[in-house]
Parts: sequence; C-alpha cells; structure tokens
Amino acid sequence: MTTAEETARRGELGTFLRAHRERLAPDEVGLPATARRRTPGLRREEVAALSGVGVAWYTWLEQGRVDTSRQVLDAVSRTLRLDGDAHRHVLALAGFAPPRTAADPAVSPSGTPEHDNLRTMISSWPGSPALVLTPDLSITAWNTAYSTLWPDPGRLPAERRNLLLLLIGDPDHQRVLPAWEPFAQDLHRHFRAHADTLPGDDGVRALTERLHATRPDLAHWWACRSVGGFTPRTIEVTGDNGQLTYLVTLLTPAAPPGTTPASLLVHTPAPAPI
Repeated sequence: MTTAEETARRGELGTFLRAHRERLAPDEVGLPATARRRTPGLRREEVAALSGVGVAWYTWLEQGRVDTSRQVLDAVSRTLRLDGDAHRHVLALAGFAPPRTAADPAVSPSGTPEHDNLRTMISSWPGSPALVLTPDLSITAWNTAYSTLWPDPGRLPAERRNLLLLLIGDPDHQRVLPAWEPFAQDLHRHFRAHADTLPGDDGVRALTERLHATRPDLAHWWACRSVGGFTPRTIEVTGDNGQLTYLVTLLTPAAPPGTTPASLLVHTPAPAPI
C-alpha cells in the first residue's frame, strides 16, 4: 500500500470515528447531560477518558495523523457503542483485516465468466426474482423472474446497471417499489462498508460522484457514515398482477481465491397472511 493510500485510509477512519462520536449522547455512556455543550455528542476528551487513551492521541487518531493498536481501536469502539459491522469496519480501515487494493476485482463494474455458476443457479429459480451483484452493487446477472417483475436490466446500457443508482434515480424502479428509500439506504450502508476501505479507488470514486450527481437532494444520505450488512426485509412491489410481497435477502457465497466476489439478491415470495 502506498503512503497516499495509507493517508487516505487513516483519514477515512478519523472521519468515521468523529461521526459516531458526534451521534452519541452523554447519557448513553453514563455521563451527565449538561445544557451547555458547544459540540454535538461526546467531547474528544470524554471518549479518550472512557477508552483509557490520552486526549492528544485520540485527537490525532480522529485527524488521521497516527496509526494505533487493535486494543485501542477495540476500546474506542466499545466507548462509541459500535455494533459488529461498524467495529469490523474500523479494524479494516486501520489495516487489521485483509485490505483490498485498488487493483482488486472486488469493485469491478462488469460481470466476469466466473459468475457463470451463479447465473446458472438463479436461472433455475422461476418463482424467485434474483440478481448477481458485485460489492459496488453493479448488476452482472439476473433471472427471468427478476426481469418480469422489475425493469429488464438487459434493456439498459452496462454503465447504468447499478442497483443503487437505479433505485434512487429511475422512475420505473420507483414505480415497482414506491417505498424504495429504506431499501436503498440499506444498500448504501452495505456499499459504504466496501467503499471506505478503498478511498483512492477510481471506480468507487466515480460511483460516489454519480450518486451525488443523480440525487443531490439526498446529500444527508451521502454524508452519513453508517455502515453495515444488508438487513433482510419484506417489500411490497407493484407488478402486473397487482401488489406482491417478497422477503429480500442478500447472500454472499464464499468466493474461490482469485475470483471476483459476488452476492445474490434474492426475492422469496412471502407467505399469505392467515
């Protein structure tokens, strides 16, 4: 990893920690709430004291000026009440998880032949609409059930086949799923978990710029530092046969070494209410 990449990664870590510090109320960590606070959330010195580290060191950590130990990051994560996904993200940004590089195919915008087995698998699911997605949510494969329910990705140019971009910016997708915002927000948190570990990657930067350009009115989404795995959710879609209910799940099979990671977004018909 180059010095520039390390600097960018430390900067992302500092920004992430600061965002979570500012979201945490004093009473959530057992401190008395006072009326006179000039900054939102906890103060840096409070986080430092609760984590057992020096104020100067924690300040430098937020400013992206220093590396630190896993023990310190574990302590800070506990103080900030980070969940498992956010804690793992902090460790990845600090280099305590196998880092991807800008050359890693994990954020490739196009499909590869190694996804053929997943294409074959989802094509055998006539009642379950399904997609194959890269970590940046580019669509590399879909089955007939999906293109029957949703606008057919095959009718779109390859550069537009990104599920998050389509949900936030395509009226046809929003007609299928009128309540698209919670679904899109979950996908964005999932994308950020990957994007933040590649701050210098051209593909990630290009997609981030397209998100901002497509929906500048969602600036509060793009500024949010939350990360996490996609949460299975029930959605109601408008199909040719009226309202349909599906449980949507994102599955990530283990990728063989040297292959492009991929996830399956699967719609399972929800049982009819009794």
